Amino acid sequence: MIGADEAADVLINFDWWQQTDRAERDAKFDALRRHAGRVFVPLGDPKTGSSKGFWALVRYEDVLEVSRRPEDFASGEGTQIFDQPAALREYRGSIIDMDNPEHSRMRKIVSRGFTNKNLESIRDLVESTTHEILDEMPASGECDFVDNFAALLPLRIISNMLGIPRAHEADILAATNTILGASDAEYIPDQSGAGIGAAVTKASEDLIQLLQSLSEERIAEPRDDLITMMVAAKEGDNLTPQEMAKFFILLVGAGNETTRNALTHGVYALSQHPDQRDTWMADYRSHARTAIEEILRWASPVIHMRRTVTSDGVQLGEQVFAKGDKVVLWYTSANRDESKFADPYVFDITRNPNPHLAFGAPGPHFCLGAHLARLELDVAFEALFARFPDIHAVGAPTMLRSNFVNGIKHLNVRYTPK
Repeated sequence: MIGADEAADVLINFDWWQQTDRAERDAKFDALRRHAGRVFVPLGDPKTGSSKGFWALVRYEDVLEVSRRPEDFASGEGTQIFDQPAALREYRGSIIDMDNPEHSRMRKIVSRGFTNKNLESIRDLVESTTHEILDEMPASGECDFVDNFAALLPLRIISNMLGIPRAHEADILAATNTILGASDAEYIPDQSGAGIGAAVTKASEDLIQLLQSLSEERIAEPRDDLITMMVAAKEGDNLTPQEMAKFFILLVGAGNETTRNALTHGVYALSQHPDQRDTWMADYRSHARTAIEEILRWASPVIHMRRTVTSDGVQLGEQVFAKGDKVVLWYTSANRDESKFADPYVFDITRNPNPHLAFGAPGPHFCLGAHLARLELDVAFEALFARFPDIHAVGAPTMLRSNFVNGIKHLNVRYTPK
């Protein structure tokens, strides 16, 4: 049986997340699901008897139910395990850190650019961007897949949709690496609290300044792009330049990370399971939908999200919570729950049904970019297979030091260039 102390050592130990392999992670969460279900993880000093901490929710049905009850489990108090300083939340607070009515207002505005109709209209953009990046892949036949493809694709697509000049691409990529890789010394060498705070603040300020400037330009001179659609639409409410800037941090951060890491985990998983790769490549279109869903389940790019209990007496099954209690939804565990998925530790591109929670569970905070991410993955894998059918990972990936993003920083691949 796994207890609170061991759970704390696992769930909030960034080194454990970076250094352990998938099998060890799965074994720990399997033990939590079977023997604890809901375990309180203390964060305070045990010598003082502090009760600060969070409830870890690791079972599929718990994650699903909490996500459907925003009136009981709120997002407005923060979605990270650790409370962020007010100044940092001011930079990064966006739609995922909101409750109604602010949440519904902002989601209605930003959803303009992410309808199925709008996304189908940009398929040509996704395809042309994918082939453009493939054209730039090293002719040597070996590269870091993250640096040369996976990190660039979603960022370039969303930048093109927004109308951001290509000259800003490298700076935006560096800033998002800093913000989402804050706990990793590769991105912020000074891992002291002050060092992390200063670096994340600087990266956030740079992105906010860029998007505020572009938003003000679009208000003065509207164009046919996503920024204009959100800040200068002729009918209905619009985002302010400041709101647009905050949403952009979320969009190029959490939004890009889903596609970036699903692509990389997918290439690695297909390299580890060549029978699955061969099955998919033999008839790409027949297996595309189920293969992409399995890659998303397998990768679970966002590891967790937090909610805060809104009042005393809130129940989840037999559990009774108090106002202010933190509950953390572990998507990576829910997506391996044997009560929901047959053979959850088997990578099966034909798995159907596959009700994974890689985009969060159904509810008001379900990922707005889910359709875009699926489109990007579909186009990307089809183009990769066509261009480099023998692409495969060489060695193990280098993982991000994080318990929030299941990130791969580097993955060496080889392929026969054309």
